[in-house]
Amino acid sequence: MTTRFAVTGGRIFDGTQILDGSALLVQDGKIESIVAEALVPADLERVDARGSLVVPGFVDLQVNGGGGVLFNNRPTLEGIATICSAHARFGTTALMVTLITDTPEVRDTAIAAGAKAHRQGVPGYLGLHLEGPHLSLARKGTHDPALIRPMEATDLAALQSGYGTFGHALTTIAPESVTVEQVRALREGGYVVSLGHTDCGAATAFSYLHAGATMATHLFNAMSQMGNREPGMVGAMLAAGQASCGLIADGFHVDPLAMGVALRAKAGPGRIFLVTDAMSTIGTDDDGFELNGRRVYRRDGRLTLADGTLAGADIDMLSCVRFVHHRLDRPLTEALNMASLYPAEAIGATSKGRLAEGMDADFLLLSQDLELLSTYIGGVCVYGRRNDQEVAAR
Repeated sequence: MTTRFAVTGGRIFDGTQILDGSALLVQDGKIESIVAEALVPADLERVDARGSLVVPGFVDLQVNGGGGVLFNNRPTLEGIATICSAHARFGTTALMVTLITDTPEVRDTAIAAGAKAHRQGVPGYLGLHLEGPHLSLARKGTHDPALIRPMEATDLAALQSGYGTFGHALTTIAPESVTVEQVRALREGGYVVSLGHTDCGAATAFSYLHAGATMATHLFNAMSQMGNREPGMVGAMLAAGQASCGLIADGFHVDPLAMGVALRAKAGPGRIFLVTDAMSTIGTDDDGFELNGRRVYRRDGRLTLADGTLAGADIDMLSCVRFVHHRLDRPLTEALNMASLYPAEAIGATSKGRLAEGMDADFLLLSQDLELLSTYIGGVCVYGRRNDQEVAAR
């Protein structure tokens, strides 16, 4: 059955400009067009935006958990569905479920679960981000050092055999544990390769970018910093136009001053985009959780191990957008693009991140003070209100 409706009465941000007096036409889960409201057929079903902002849904490339589920602890179809549902309540309409460093057995289970989620079309599921275990011990962060190891031929084969089954594929690696030849093989096999959890210098980072890496995982965090004689990973990623960089904008992982400097310094066309690095606490009142047998504590907006090491983030994407707009004084349209268009471009999700003809009908209704009113995924209201009917995230 054909599903067609118009979103009217709002201000539409299509990814380029804000349009007044226009309507968003949706048909069968896709954007049909944006037209003048006067051109909307009188008999077409309407969703009244009531003066709210109609914006592209958020795209998050690093989500470890949500709704009380940590993917490492529950690498199942049900775990993925719970995580996606939890983040839809905060405006994320497409996310990369992230598995941090774990055993080969857990990795394989996670890939199988991602394949099921992809086949069944779990709302909000975009693909898998395999963050580790092929990282640097010197920059391990919260990753379990006992599980960090170099990439072997069997690891590469497992990743290659899984590609194409579970949606978009992203992996974070460190040059200390993965060779240039392996990066080339991953790229040829379809993976987006991100550099992270590494202590390598700028020259090494550039050699891995030349081999096919295109991204940096959570800029500034768990990587060599920029110095006057050694620019490090941070300097390399800011200077490399081909590289896109994720950024955790919670005020704990990176100082706002450093964020602002990075945003001004980043060479294009690669962009800095927002990631949450969210853990299982999102959408819950939980005071912590277990990760690889260690307790992670939730206190005052931070998640830490017992020794104070940050362990992911306790923030949702809409809060990141507000932080960038209000604390960093970036234009709202830029903050929105950092949460939608730029990550979609970085991962090659060509149907996400904008509101234009043929794109997926993933969009949000936001109040003027940036409160979430409704979340639509594929033209279906999955959270908030549609025509005065409450819809719970599912």
